[in-house]
Amino acid sequence: MTITRAAICREPRRPWEIAEIELDEPKAGEVRIKFHAAGLCHSDDHIQKGDAHMRFPVVGGHEGAGVVDAVGADVTRVAVGDHVVCSFIPACGRCRYCSTGQQNLCDEGKNASTGMFADGTFRFHLDGEDLGGLCVLGTFSQYAVVSEYSCIKIADDIPFDVAALVSCGVPTGWGTAVYAAGVRAGQTVVIYGAGGVGSNAVQGARYAGAKNVVVVDPVVFKRDMAKVFGATHTFPDAKSAHEFVVETTWGQLADHALITVGVLSDEVIDAAVQVAGKSGQVTITAVGAGMIDAPPGMLIGYQRRIQGAIFGACNPLYDVPRLLGLYQSGDLKLDELITRRYSLDEVNQGYQDMLDGKNIRGVLVHEH
Repeated sequence: MTITRAAICREPRRPWEIAEIELDEPKAGEVRIKFHAAGLCHSDDHIQKGDAHMRFPVVGGHEGAGVVDAVGADVTRVAVGDHVVCSFIPACGRCRYCSTGQQNLCDEGKNASTGMFADGTFRFHLDGEDLGGLCVLGTFSQYAVVSEYSCIKIADDIPFDVAALVSCGVPTGWGTAVYAAGVRAGQTVVIYGAGGVGSNAVQGARYAGAKNVVVVDPVVFKRDMAKVFGATHTFPDAKSAHEFVVETTWGQLADHALITVGVLSDEVIDAAVQVAGKSGQVTITAVGAGMIDAPPGMLIGYQRRIQGAIFGACNPLYDVPRLLGLYQSGDLKLDELITRRYSLDEVNQGYQDMLDGKNIRGVLVHEH
């Protein structure tokens, strides 16, 4: 049994609180990770706000990087001492989806909303109560036990704070553009929302060769940073962006509209559908109460498509190392994504800064 400090949420709309909790030893196929950094992703805030279903109480955090501290029986993917990134969706490598190049849909991700392991038990405990880890991870804890399927070995010289971001936000945004949307050279792309996911959608679209990467975000700081990541044009509202797209494409409209806002709404979905031209695609990578209410004629007449995406349709075992390789070669900006680093005790401040539009991405740094 290990004692670890962690940020937990006891019930929806209750702030994160820091507690010392108990952690079981890893069982067969499991590893214990000493986390050094965790990303403050908006998805954790959705859980805390009650916007998405989750079993409570829960240890927060699904973006994380650290060192393998112990392994259970039969673990083959990693060893003690390995530096690892945790994939927020595990990849078993054997199920129907993994075996057909869709690791982001792996069957082992079925317990993400309960934090419960496949054997029906939990590894975190507090005062005799079981705590789930978000996405069966819980990276807001100094230590966590996770499935080896959630571990991806990385090079020892990659900083942990940078590595943590490729657990979710970076591949989700990048893949939204490159894989889920399939952006190609010379196309026009409109991206709604330039936070931690949207900024990487910008990078993906530019790397894929898009001619126009148009960003819509009401926050000046985020629009300025979008240009750092490769946006060609930025606008504070959808109407201004739409007018520009009409003008610059001679009325043909956009090839792609990518929705990466923090909170999905009817208005942004409608704007995205309106800006997509003939055979254009709207790709949705966002959480919220927004509903798709487009008349069939809007889709049929222009042969538009609406596509949902999780993890940017990435294959974590392949794409996480690939993206870190692009970072090492200077082709992907990751250091610039980190606006501020926080201690575990500052987790609520980190999320308030995110909601106030002050951060592209905050990172929680564990002290040991």
